[in-house]
Parts: sequence; C-alpha cells; structure tokens
Amino acid sequence: MPRYHKPVDAAEVPRFAGQSTFMRLPAVATAEGLDIALVGIPWDGGTTNRAGARHGPREVRNLSSLMRSAHHVSGIAPYEMANVADVGDLPVNPVDLADSIARIEEGMSRIVAAGALPLSVGGDHLTTLPVLRAISSGRPAGGKPLGMIQFDAHSDTNDSYFGGNRYTHGTPFRRAIEEGLLDPKRLVQIGIRGSVYETGEHDWAKAQGVRIIYIEEFIRRGAADVIAEATAIVGSDATYITFDIDCIDPSMAPGTGTPEIGGFTTREAQEMLRLLDKVNIVGADVVEVSPPFDVGGMTALVGATVVFELLCIMADHIRRHRTD
Repeated sequence: MPRYHKPVDAAEVPRFAGQSTFMRLPAVATAEGLDIALVGIPWDGGTTNRAGARHGPREVRNLSSLMRSAHHVSGIAPYEMANVADVGDLPVNPVDLADSIARIEEGMSRIVAAGALPLSVGGDHLTTLPVLRAISSGRPAGGKPLGMIQFDAHSDTNDSYFGGNRYTHGTPFRRAIEEGLLDPKRLVQIGIRGSVYETGEHDWAKAQGVRIIYIEEFIRRGAADVIAEATAIVGSDATYITFDIDCIDPSMAPGTGTPEIGGFTTREAQEMLRLLDKVNIVGADVVEVSPPFDVGGMTALVGATVVFELLCIMADHIRRHRTD
C-alpha cells in the first residue's frame, strides 16, 4: 500500500492552529512524486475593474481547513487514492503582466513535467491561459487541443480592452482558441449571464463552435441534463475544468471582482461538479476569489469546497485509471 500525504487531523490539531496549507496537507517544494498538485496563483494583473483576486489563494487555504478527509455522498477519500500536497504559490510579478504570464507558465510546466495533475487557485481568470499553455506543451507532440468545461458568468472570449490590450481576464479563452490550446468544439461554457458590452458579443465564440449555455437555459433544463450534454461534447479526450467563482450568485459568493446576480446556488454547483466523474480531467482551477470584497470568508469557503469537490473526482479518476 503506497504511503500518501494526509491532512492534519482536526481532532488532534485545531483547525485554527498550524501552518495554513490547502486542505491542511503537507507543504512540499516540488511536485515530484505527486499525483495531484494543489497550487496557488496569487496574481490579478489581468483584472479590469475590482482588483483583489491576488489574495484568493491565501484565504482559500485558510478556509480549506474546514474540509475533512472523505466525501459524504460519493464516499471518495481522495487522500487514500492519490498522493496530494500543497506545492505553494507560482512566482508572479505584480507590476508586469507579460512577465507574470511567463512565470506562471514556467512554474506550471515544472508541475506538469513532474507528472502531477495541477489543481490551482487564482488569481483572476487570465491565470488560466498560461496554465493551459503549460499543460498543452507538456503533452505528446501532435496531441489534440484540450477540451474544457467552464463554469462562469462570463464567456471571457472578448478580443481586447483599453486600446487593444489583448491580455485581460475577459480575453483568455479567445487567446487559447487562437493559439490552438483549446478545441472550441469541445469547449462548453455554463452559467453565462449578465449585461454585455454590445449585441452579438458572443458571436465570435459561437462561430468557432463554443457551446454557450446561458443561465436561463440551465434553469429550464437542470444540472443533470446540462452536464450530460457537456460531458458528451468533451468526450473521452483530455479536458480542463475551470471554475470562476462568479458563476455562483453573489448572495452566496460576494467576494469576487465582477459579480453578476442570478447565478448558481452552491448546491447546484456541487451537483454539477459531482457529475463530472467520467470526464478525463488533466487539470482544473478555481479563480476570481477576491477576499477584499468577501463577507465573513463565505466566498473563500465556497472556493475551498469547490476545490475539494474537484479533488475528489480527480483522485477517483486516478484510482480508476490505475485499476484499469
């Protein structure tokens, strides 16, 4: 039986004591020997309005102390199935956007090269672009572009902001499609809502083949039906999961830079995540947790819980793959 890292037992050491790490797991220097690497990306240089997501990883670590060792519905005990640890934060440069993107890609590339699946906490949504670059560059030559399931209030496929700036948290997936990192026909965006800059703002994405499921359609159809379609679209090939905390209604997750009313409840989000158990996940993230706008840590708690849900399905996938 392999010896995997385990969280600190809250029945032995109180949750408010000890080093703050994701899930109270050991802090390690590298991803060597890990199956899943929990990593922070404390950077919000792509934010166009309310900054603060750079502080997200620290607060999600703090609130993740409330997570326990096994899932109450699925029975998945991730730390029995996979070797998981906190590898710290990726290096960033808060005053240089291009340099930060390069640093994030380089740091994530080391995690991917070590053979670990990355599960990161940002940071604004632009952080996902260098992560996708790192995962894609670490795949075999000639491999297919990644599929992606995106839980979000915003499509993030705009072209540019402020006189032609092409790298903001509203543009990462347009860049990822253009760079061949994502297959737009295997990209599903769920929960999109809110006012837009202009009529037809999403036309480019739709023309590429992106499946946009607006919140109104989700409400009509329900979680199970929507996720059945999403998993059919991404199929069995490598898929990335990205969870922008603003997909949750701000009454339940106010601590985010671009809140939009009318979003998912936390229960709906959990239901959808649990239905991703058959998806071939090669990495995942939770982004846009902005503690300066939070109330009592409630958004960071949502973020930590989403990380745990993702961790469970990723660990179970690893277990099943080993069994097969």
